[in-house]
Amino acid sequence: MMTACMLAMPASIGRSEAAGCNFDVQGAGRVAAVVDARSFRLDDGSEVRLVGIEVPDKAKANAALSTLLVGRDVTLRGSDDTPDRYGRQGAFAYVAETLVQGELLKQGLALVSTEIADKDCAAALMAAEAEARQGKRGTWAESTVIKNAESPGDILAGIGRFTVVEGRVLSVRQAGATTYLNFGRNWTQDFAATISRRIVPAFEAAGLAPKSLENRRIRVRGWVEARNGPRIELLRVGQVEVLGN
Repeated sequence: MMTACMLAMPASIGRSEAAGCNFDVQGAGRVAAVVDARSFRLDDGSEVRLVGIEVPDKAKANAALSTLLVGRDVTLRGSDDTPDRYGRQGAFAYVAETLVQGELLKQGLALVSTEIADKDCAAALMAAEAEARQGKRGTWAESTVIKNAESPGDILAGIGRFTVVEGRVLSVRQAGATTYLNFGRNWTQDFAATISRRIVPAFEAAGLAPKSLENRRIRVRGWVEARNGPRIELLRVGQVEVLGN
């Protein structure tokens, strides 16, 4: 039976994120151990992976998760309880009314990932991240968290890593089935974000038609790839934040 004790924090913390990510209950149990920076094991032996976040500082996130979860009862929510290839159930984890992902984001120990398709949930998680960023908490205390789109070498140094990049889109060009948001003049060396043709309608429906982003300052997030210059592929609208007016 679930208990309503738990985290040593005000009960109001995490409620906005909880409301935004209030999916169907997919399970429950008591946390026996933290496996890594975003996964844990229940006392029945099953493993759970926290969805919706990426963790830049694994050691700090691991320690925070241990404090938040070990020995406590959790409710697992999500749209799908199919295990991943490692046998872990992906879920949003709740202790009482507190969303664990929301708490890690507010502490600046996690970044919102690209995997959440539900716009209300994505917006709630982004708001929690923004709170940490504005308060310079956790990883946001470092000025290097957001990469400058005008420094492609710095972005390339994080190849294969989840990265947040900010800058002005200088041009929008289409080549074959791919649209390029170019942040520099040299298309073979400078940073660009790419959108495949099949994804463009989703951006248009959200009021983010690629051409409308030209000359606007935006923030994008995703996994850095090297394709001539550094690239981030945009698979979901939530990977783009338009800054300023």
